Amino acid sequence: MACSDFKKLQKSDDWEKKYEAAIQYFEEADYYRSSSLLEQILPIIKGSAKAEKANFIYAYTYYYQGQYLLSSHYFKTFYDTYSRSEYAEEARFMYGYSLYMDSPRYNLEQTSTKQAIVALQSFINRYPEAEFVPKAEAALVDLQRKLEKKAYENALLYYKLRKYINGEYLKAALVAFDNFQNNYPDSRYIEEIRYLEIEAMYKLALISIPAKKKERYNASIDFYQYYIDDYPNGEYLRKAESVYEDALNQLRKINI
Repeated sequence: MACSDFKKLQKSDDWEKKYEAAIQYFEEADYYRSSSLLEQILPIIKGSAKAEKANFIYAYTYYYQGQYLLSSHYFKTFYDTYSRSEYAEEARFMYGYSLYMDSPRYNLEQTSTKQAIVALQSFINRYPEAEFVPKAEAALVDLQRKLEKKAYENALLYYKLRKYINGEYLKAALVAFDNFQNNYPDSRYIEEIRYLEIEAMYKLALISIPAKKKERYNASIDFYQYYIDDYPNGEYLRKAESVYEDALNQLRKINI
């Protein structure tokens, strides 16, 4: 349709012509014009037979324009309103997938990522045999890796900051290392985290008050034992052995 035709439609009072044109614009991938016309007529056709399809398409117009937060909102509104619709299953998936598409880089705030995980997992639980499940599962893997990477970087940040103030950053790093292992036991970063845990506890012992030194050197040695049990030929074995020997030497000085 020509631009002049679109402007005439916008000013028209004939909602049926606007509806047909909106469908045609959508099929031609002119999502902006489609959404503009649908926005005008949705309040008018509310409750009618055509409202269901119009609302479903309206949500997709925002998705295809890259406005993922808006599309997530309208897909959710759709399946809340038309829970028995033939489009309800797809709308529920697209709600979660829109949030997935809105999910930012791992180093930014991850609210959309967490919401997407909940939404996509809820979709899979509700429709375990749906055709969209493989796509939802792939998105979940990607989202989990993003949270894993952020948690890993946060833990390393605490550890790197140790040199600027005192042992508080080392304590925070140790808590972060422990949380990471609990939350991501199968992570590709686990071996490195396990080694850094040995080193962090040893360095914390070095700067601790005398009453805490022995306990913390022993904790570092315990971490070393756990590490070599799981990684007898690990990438960080030599470094771990060096820290272990230093911790033993420090304990011998304390016990003299």
